[in-house]
Amino acid sequence: MSERRVGTVSRGIRCPIFREGDNLAEMVVDSVLAAGESDGFEVRDKDILCITESVVARCQGNYATVDDIAADVKAKLGGETIGVIWPILSRNRFAICLRGMAKGAKKVVIMLSYPSDEVGNALVSMDQIDEAGINPYSDVLTLEKYRELFGYGVHQFTGVDYVAYYGEIVEEAGAEVEIIFANHAEEILKYTNNVIACDIHTRARTKRILKAKGANVIGMDEILNAPVNGSGYNEAYGLLGTNKSTEDTVKLFPRDCQPLVEEIQAEMLKRTGKNVEVMVYGDGAFKDPVGKIWELADPVVSPAHTAGLRGTPNELKLKYLADNDYAELSGDELKEAVSKAISEKTSESLVGNMASEGTTPRQLTDLIGSLCDLTSGSGDKGTPVVYIQGYFDNYTTGK
Repeated sequence: MSERRVGTVSRGIRCPIFREGDNLAEMVVDSVLAAGESDGFEVRDKDILCITESVVARCQGNYATVDDIAADVKAKLGGETIGVIWPILSRNRFAICLRGMAKGAKKVVIMLSYPSDEVGNALVSMDQIDEAGINPYSDVLTLEKYRELFGYGVHQFTGVDYVAYYGEIVEEAGAEVEIIFANHAEEILKYTNNVIACDIHTRARTKRILKAKGANVIGMDEILNAPVNGSGYNEAYGLLGTNKSTEDTVKLFPRDCQPLVEEIQAEMLKRTGKNVEVMVYGDGAFKDPVGKIWELADPVVSPAHTAGLRGTPNELKLKYLADNDYAELSGDELKEAVSKAISEKTSESLVGNMASEGTTPRQLTDLIGSLCDLTSGSGDKGTPVVYIQGYFDNYTTGK
């Protein structure tokens, strides 16, 4: 038997255009097996089959309108003045949600974090903050003061002035708008006691702080967490993970994904005899070094996955072994010594072991979801399914 020379392979799988009501499990399995025949790969145990959350939500028909959002906001916050605090700067992710919120109120006070939003989209740079003599941890800026200090800058990638854009959305929805800039949640209570916490990963803390001050506060995860007039919903995440579908509708983060991944796993086993792990993925969890934007605008990377994808990697660092434990060896002797160390590594956590230093102690689903997000892209690749082989291999696999 020849030695296997290839480790991890990530393939984007081209699929049909999915529509509401489609049998997603069957279509996904069919697509993977057809790709295997076409591209010459065979299904193996511990392969990973990944489906983007977008097609899961589409097949579920998990959509809602801006009027559904407005009705829920009005019912929960009273329909008068509301505070909308710390939204991310996104045309696709938040702008249409803001439109729905504004339609459910008479006035909206938007409180933006600065110099950037939660995921790193910058309104201004830290150099500009320094030059202006501003302390972003304590100073509150009105819109007028913000414009005086920083003018009318636009986002480096989208070319949008989000401050003006968000203000226009509220006004076009028929509500009055006021915009302020602050990085402590309590500031919004000077304007209204009815607040929507729009931050994603820090929402629990924001809500705790405001509730302790007596605010009537809900998170985006509490808007459309149940159907409104027959709309889609997500009981766990509400509007978090939402994407724009049309000018008047949003696609929500998918719900009830666990039965789907288990159904696909069972179907792959039935048709191939192999035990394949399956996950639904959204945004990857990585940061762009140029724009400083953290990709994760979804509430989680993976809303559902099979049992074999739980936990974190348990790996040894090859270069540590080569440079330290086996520094005197080379060639085949080094190869055999490293292989033996890997074969004999404990199944218990290697955290704290110097031989694992520098390996990535992130959740498997976050690592794999990031790989999938980069493989499938967000444009016109037409590969909403990603098939990964060799992810759980190590240096000794296939010898």
